[in-house]
Amino acid sequence: MATLLHIDSSITGDASTSRAVTATFRAEWEAQHPNGTVIYRDLAAEPLPHLTGLAAGAAFTAPEDRTAEQAAAMALREQLATELESADAVLIGAPMYNFTIASTLKVWIDQVILAGRTMGEAPSAAGTPAVVVASRGGSYRPGTPRESFEFVQNYLEKVLNGGLGLQVEFIVPELTMARSNPAMADLVELADASREQAHTDATARAKALAANVTV
Repeated sequence: MATLLHIDSSITGDASTSRAVTATFRAEWEAQHPNGTVIYRDLAAEPLPHLTGLAAGAAFTAPEDRTAEQAAAMALREQLATELESADAVLIGAPMYNFTIASTLKVWIDQVILAGRTMGEAPSAAGTPAVVVASRGGSYRPGTPRESFEFVQNYLEKVLNGGLGLQVEFIVPELTMARSNPAMADLVELADASREQAHTDATARAKALAANVTV
């Protein structure tokens, strides 16, 4: 059975560009695999607990030696790792907030990384394709004045690919503030084109990745 792990982290609800684009991807994926499974985590609506010293230490403690608190903390981490490992593809909505990812998404990353399992010499989900919708209010592409402020793609490429071994690609709808910020009025046309392209790319990538999953 085809399984998609879908994670959203935008805090803006129905106004969210990243949520709209991940929804487009998911709709196409489900059209290709109507009997498949979607594991969905809305990190804004149901944030995960921050990684604590107790939860981190539990991963390095033998199961039989864990306290009840460590066992409970580890149960969540193992659940998140299992969700990642069971996925045929991963879809992440990662809007830029203050030049980087949402804190809730960072928490998911902190919790799902387990040394010797999801990260290490042989990451358990290595090779799984991951599509990240990295929306942003302005533009941080190479050659723009704020290129050096981009810490979403730079970070996620390193941790998702370099750490977890996922095959990461990005869809980047930009200039999303153009219609609400008068100072960006002359960029509305570019913003609309970027959003439209993001939806087109999401449909194409979902169809292509779904086609690679045999059930």
